[in-house]
Amino acid sequence: MDVQPLHPGAPGPRPGPRRRDRRGRGRRFDLIPPHLPGYRSRRERFDELVADAGAALAERFPRRLAHLQVLVEEVPSADPAPWEEPTVLLGRVIPPSREHPARVIVFRRPLQTRCEGEDELEALVRQVLSEQIGSLLGIAPEDVDPEAWSV
Repeated sequence: MDVQPLHPGAPGPRPGPRRRDRRGRGRRFDLIPPHLPGYRSRRERFDELVADAGAALAERFPRRLAHLQVLVEEVPSADPAPWEEPTVLLGRVIPPSREHPARVIVFRRPLQTRCEGEDELEALVRQVLSEQIGSLLGIAPEDVDPEAWSV
């Protein structure tokens, strides 16, 4: 069933994006200036922290980690099975296959709840990444990133 306008010349809905407010101005400035620490969200700061730590480890093993993907997820995707230990995962490694390269997944919420400050969070992220990359490469985590374990 087709719906026709009541009057053939009647205007329909306006094409284009909806406006934020009545006069179409929206916000005129950011609520927090870029030079203040609250400008970026916790998620953005955590993503940057993981990217920096992953890049430093990729520089350490350039050939072996050339195609490594480091991903961030909020929480682990599933509950443990009844035969698994009920521990919270901090990270996971997915070995390479034909469809995708090797992946290291870091879970943001479990890491952030275990840390009190930014320095402690950075050390824990480096330790989790070195554990996962160490299991992928078959070497000890202390050999992957010795500075992460000296704290």
